[in-house]
Amino acid sequence: MEDVRLTKLAECAGCGAKAGAGLLAQLLSGLPVHHDPKLIVGFDRSDDASVYVINSDTAIVQTVDFFPPIVDDPQLFGRIAACNALSDVYAMGGEPKLALNIMTVSKQMTTESIHEILRGGYEKAYEAGVIITGGHTIEDTEPKYGLAVTGFIKPDHVITNSGAQPGDVLILTKPLGAGILTTAAKADMIEKPLLEKLYDQMAFLNKTARDCMVRYRTHACTDVTGFSLLGHGLEMAQGSHVNIHLEADRIPFHKKAYEMADMGFVPAGAYRNRDYAEPHVVWEKVIPRPMQDIMFDPQTSGGLLISVDEKDADHLLQVLKDSLDTVAVIGWVSEGDGSVLVG
Repeated sequence: MEDVRLTKLAECAGCGAKAGAGLLAQLLSGLPVHHDPKLIVGFDRSDDASVYVINSDTAIVQTVDFFPPIVDDPQLFGRIAACNALSDVYAMGGEPKLALNIMTVSKQMTTESIHEILRGGYEKAYEAGVIITGGHTIEDTEPKYGLAVTGFIKPDHVITNSGAQPGDVLILTKPLGAGILTTAAKADMIEKPLLEKLYDQMAFLNKTARDCMVRYRTHACTDVTGFSLLGHGLEMAQGSHVNIHLEADRIPFHKKAYEMADMGFVPAGAYRNRDYAEPHVVWEKVIPRPMQDIMFDPQTSGGLLISVDEKDADHLLQVLKDSLDTVAVIGWVSEGDGSVLVG
């Protein structure tokens, strides 16, 4: 049987397939919650992972993430999906150690392509020092892949998305535009060198950024994925009971994404993100629609949004620049009511 393009088997791609944040809040509303003092981070805080304290030295960080193919290369899909799942633990400041495969396979896929997806996941897990100990696979009309990840951290070292403090500086560690570019790529609008650069970015672990930020007074962090920069930024603002200020001119993004957004190559997830976040966004100056689309664009395996003490910001920025291709200060935090102000 001749294999088919993976992206042709899926209606949505990557983190763009996530249920919108607004819908997710409705689905979780009213569910019974078992309270345990050892559960110091749960789903009620819209954070990247849950954290359960074992003892004074050890806490478990647990998360799960999977999605449909965002690329046609099976092994690359596996690497990106695994990298994306591991990122949630890094965003909490934790060290991922164990993982389980989560996979759905289509009857239109060959055994070889399924094997290569798993190989890609194992390669990325090995790079991260993570052991994949098993998993679960079912048949479905769409292929999907990801990991359930368990990591560890000291309880007093946990970094949540709700600890941002007035005066903090906001740093972003990967450029935006992945969702727009991969949408345009389906129409063969993106040249191969740019796609390869984008794929390398999505398959790059946030471990390096995590290693840097934990050395400084980082008050909050989240990885920018399916809910977009503005969606995840809003969660940080509301969870921290502060206002977040973003400077549009300083936000790193792929320049081709602006052109593609202007032509209308915007994924459906961006519109869901806009519906959710825009009521809490204040546009302090005129921001062109394509740039707005980039800020609402769902990212797959995006970078970390770090809220760091202003006294440490310059040092952290320099350390990150020494290790990463793209990193920038994009804003700051002030006292407020949980809004995002874009100027």
